[in-house]
Amino acid sequence: MSDTNDRTVATNRRARHAFDLLDTWEAGLVLRGSEVKSLRDAKVQIAEAFGREEDGELWMVGLHISPYSMSGEGMGHDPDRPKKLLLHRAEIRRIVERMNLEGLTLVPLRLYFQGGNAKVEVALARGRKLHDKRQAITQREADREARRAMSRHRRR
Repeated sequence: MSDTNDRTVATNRRARHAFDLLDTWEAGLVLRGSEVKSLRDAKVQIAEAFGREEDGELWMVGLHISPYSMSGEGMGHDPDRPKKLLLHRAEIRRIVERMNLEGLTLVPLRLYFQGGNAKVEVALARGRKLHDKRQAITQREADREARRAMSRHRRR
């Protein structure tokens, strides 16, 4: 169901390194006009962003969208304002319950446009300790070496 208008704006590569990702969701974002224009220019940083629950709603905090360069004085936006996430009420309830009970974090993985609408892929994640990160790197390198060996063997 890929549309030719779909375009990834930003990815959070650090999230896959620092967290064990458990569940993912696609959420809409409530944005202002100048924020959308800045997103289309890929003027966004999502590495420090995380989700927070307030009054039964989920908000993305720390998502930095730079001011649009062509907007006039007073027409721009606050680059660091919290952005509201648009999800179904049952999904919000499930996410908040798991965040509170299991001590999980809601992290953005990818920011993209789908059919002209800005979307963010968010995941419930558990932070990794330093030894877990090392173990994940070792496992990834072992898998890569196994794939290389298999491809070398197939070529013969």
